[in-house]
Amino acid sequence: MKNVIKFVLLGAVISTLSGCTGSVSNKDKNCSYDYLLTPSLSISKWIGGCGPTDK
Repeated sequence: MKNVIKFVLLGAVISTLSGCTGSVSNKDKNCSYDYLLTPSLSISKWIGGCGPTDK
């Protein structure tokens, strides 16, 4: 029974995280970055890899 609960919990965590991923690109479509939960948590955005995406 413990294994079933662990499996269901792991499946719920994976499905939640995979449903909260995405990508943002700038208007010129020449650069984009991926994020896991929200765009503000992307390392690429923190270091300014693409510059401002609202241009």
